[in-house]
Amino acid sequence: MPLYCKQCEERRYPMYNANDKGTLWLCNKCQNYTDSEDVIIREQTQEERDEIKAKTEEFERTSKFSGEKLSRRKGVN
Repeated sequence: MPLYCKQCEERRYPMYNANDKGTLWLCNKCQNYTDSEDVIIREQTQEERDEIKAKTEEFERTSKFSGEKLSRRKGVN
């Protein structure tokens, strides 16, 4: 499975979809889903884009990360 889209040469990301019963690869630039054999299955719908955007906004609203720098513990092997 190539990680880059054959149309635009952008990176693809795996997206699991329960309706399709498996993982399809999504190119963020072309908005196309492909299977593991590099065959274009379908285009991403506007509803799916809206759902992803809503989930992203919800995550940003609910997650609170402190500005504190993470440090390694000393003396632990």
